[in-house]
Amino acid sequence: MYVPPKHAIDEEAAWAVVREAGAGMLVVVAPDGLQSVFVPVIVSDDHARIFSHVAKANSWWRALHDGDEVLGLFLVASAYVSPSNYPSRFESPGVVPTWNYVAAEVRGRVTVHDDPEWLQRQVRALTDQFEAGRSPEWRVDDAPSEYVNRQVKAIVGLEIEVMAIQGKAKLSQNRPDVDHDTVRDNFAQGSPAERNVAARMTDDT
Repeated sequence: MYVPPKHAIDEEAAWAVVREAGAGMLVVVAPDGLQSVFVPVIVSDDHARIFSHVAKANSWWRALHDGDEVLGLFLVASAYVSPSNYPSRFESPGVVPTWNYVAAEVRGRVTVHDDPEWLQRQVRALTDQFEAGRSPEWRVDDAPSEYVNRQVKAIVGLEIEVMAIQGKAKLSQNRPDVDHDTVRDNFAQGSPAERNVAARMTDDT
């Protein structure tokens, strides 16, 4: 991922993007080319590992060997920026459209798990993470154990040993203040996606 200094975020902020996204695209190189899968993830407390699972019927994992490199892509904000948002264009008309976004990229090495106990722990941890704070909170044990066991047999687990993470927040930092602020203010009145970007421009993500 190309990250100019103006758009760089530190490692802690990049991990915050991964946690906020909750799910991302995992990309691997298979014998017949690039393949991707979109999955929810859990990040270990020390940021050393990422955990997930995929359907056993999904061919994505079948070409994998333990230790293969995987690229994880996580996006939490995205919106088109029209030059019409730039008041400076009246004095300097040399402007073009662009895109504002906040994203993180994780590189790691994957291990595939099919042990039922490992998968049970992963599914329960994943559920607990995303149910936290809901009312009521759904628990894996709310489903019949026979059903849960059948579901676990239909998945394989993924453990990614993190090698590197990089984050980027492209939020009009390269524009004059008047352009940056106008983009932010116009987005604040726009679509849900635009309002999401505007909030991050206000917070200087």
